[in-house]
Amino acid sequence: MAKTTTTTATELREFEQMLAQVFTTARDGGPRAVGPAALDRELWSTLAELGLARLTGAEADGGSGATWTEAARLLVAVGAGAAQVPVAENDLLAGWLLEAAGVASAGVSSAGVSSADPAAVRTAAVLDADGSARHVPWARDADSVVALWESADGWRVAEAPRDQVEITEAENLAGEPRDHIRIDTGTLLGAVVPDAAPAELLLRGALARSLAMAGAMERVLELVIEHTTARVQFGRALGKFQAVQHMVADIASEGALARAAAEAAVDLAEEFGFDSAEAEFAIAAAKSCAGHAASVIVRNAHQCLGAIGFTTEHELHRHTNRLLSWRAEFGSTRDWDEVLLAASVAAGSEGLWPLLTAATS
Repeated sequence: MAKTTTTTATELREFEQMLAQVFTTARDGGPRAVGPAALDRELWSTLAELGLARLTGAEADGGSGATWTEAARLLVAVGAGAAQVPVAENDLLAGWLLEAAGVASAGVSSAGVSSADPAAVRTAAVLDADGSARHVPWARDADSVVALWESADGWRVAEAPRDQVEITEAENLAGEPRDHIRIDTGTLLGAVVPDAAPAELLLRGALARSLAMAGAMERVLELVIEHTTARVQFGRALGKFQAVQHMVADIASEGALARAAAEAAVDLAEEFGFDSAEAEFAIAAAKSCAGHAASVIVRNAHQCLGAIGFTTEHELHRHTNRLLSWRAEFGSTRDWDEVLLAASVAAGSEGLWPLLTAATS
């Protein structure tokens, strides 16, 4: 596991404090999500000004040159704030694809969007043979879609401007845009990328969702503690009842496990690369832990809060609906469970323990 120096740890704590301020202000000052969750343009502008919209992008391309270590903190904050911004899609998926294809360094992409424009909104999609993709995050709000598709001579990447993308609007359970799109790839001049690009895109997306889910779980825990501490029933605070204490403890433990697994996956991806067996196993574990934790946390949180947690005015459902939606994105919980099972069987009795303890090496 990558070791963190004292200086770096201090900087990360300061970074987390700054993020908490940014997203707490946005949450407290922004509108409550009613119906479809539209892109929070004001928050996106703030993130762009702070260099967070393209946090891991190369500095030459308008990015901040950070790593997944910093991006992990940002994604946790996005999840905790139920922020309506496509940080993962813009930076870690679309931005990465453009850099992998050598497109971003050109200054202006084929879509006519400046690679150095920090306020540009991009999303990414893997297209089928007919140029279509389903459940593409934030497609309706994006300035362009960075498309990945398989051609006769391999996988290609190109950036399609918004006016060349046919969009059928759809939402996930949380009301976030998950649109169905179609692009005529014949009009795109794509750059060839390695055959491993689709697999890495999936792993990147799964890790990003795992981190955002960890942030949402932490916020759910805060809301549950606030409610069970203040709410009095039968002359006692709800939190004094042992049954409630058990549910809150389960929320805390499941959330802690999910975040620990996600952070371990970040360390391994940074150390070995996303194309390594170590990173794939760790990311599968992170997404699996997050998916299973979501079931427990959502159930317990709504039991603790009762009917109020479902009301439009209360914040809880904004996080629980996201947890239920995100666990199915970039591979379902069952999908990642099967990856873990296959890797464990392949490792055999002698190789299983080293596989499980790779994050501590």
